Amino acid sequence: MSDASSSSPSKSQHAPEHPADINRDDIHSGESATRHDGNADETAAVVHQGGEVVLVSTPIGNLGDMSRRAVETLESCDLILCEDTRTSARLLREYGIRTRTRPLHDHNEDRQIPALLEALSAGQRIAVISDAGTPLMSDPGYRLVRAVVAADGHVTAVPGPNAAVMALTLSGLPPHPFMFSGFLPPREAARREVLAQLHAAECAGLSATLIWHEAPHRLAEMLTTLADVMGGARPAAVARELTKRFEEVRRGTVAELAAHYSEHPARGEITVVLGPPLREDSTATDLDTQLHAALQTLSVKDAAALVAGITSLPRRTVYARALELARGKK
Repeated sequence: MSDASSSSPSKSQHAPEHPADINRDDIHSGESATRHDGNADETAAVVHQGGEVVLVSTPIGNLGDMSRRAVETLESCDLILCEDTRTSARLLREYGIRTRTRPLHDHNEDRQIPALLEALSAGQRIAVISDAGTPLMSDPGYRLVRAVVAADGHVTAVPGPNAAVMALTLSGLPPHPFMFSGFLPPREAARREVLAQLHAAECAGLSATLIWHEAPHRLAEMLTTLADVMGGARPAAVARELTKRFEEVRRGTVAELAAHYSEHPARGEITVVLGPPLREDSTATDLDTQLHAALQTLSVKDAAALVAGITSLPRRTVYARALELARGKK
């Protein structure tokens, strides 16, 4: 049976559309140089000392989570690159930050890079923020960082909120190793293919807690596919509205969570955490096999306690499955 925990004070989904691209005239330009990395066709602007890119983490729901250092950085930099300037405007107004902003998103990032490198070479300090949380985690900015690094530029960060990491720490599932994969494809066929590839990797030895963000209207369907491909008995957690008033973390097996959200559609920002594949030992290959063996001589309660200790799975999860098997359910 699944359980939920709630507390009072998410990662924002990608914004719909973005304003126009940055204009080179809006950034101070400076001299740039080129270097050759063993290939005459490959050149990169060398960013002179003084300019830097700062990746600044912002709140995922509760504005009180904005750090003093983050505010000071955004106030003192020359330009703030935002995933969506309209979304970031509220945060900047809240803290009285008046630094110029420009959009940086998937559709304009490549075109922005030359002008941004020129600004950095002139000694400009440029901050990058996403709509919420840590930049580059399912958000734009990676291509810019890669270009700055290739140009011998300086990149640093102001750490802070991250929905994936917070969901992991609240899930009660093994925190390491873990793998964050952003959003699964929205279409069922593509989503199933990605999950099948992950499952194949698990069969080849991958053992990690997996994390995804998901849209509320797709959550039940995603969990149903997850149960079908990865196994319905695996422990999981759904974290919703993190750091907000209606924060909730619901834990259970994948099958239990799929059933719950099919009956009770979710709302808000969501992160799904899936525990690692059930650990094998010398006498059993999966949870059901271990429980079947234990139930031959033990009560449901004692069998669940024994197998939970062997597998390191939550006792509640193991007991629920033991009860199903004892009642003849498959």
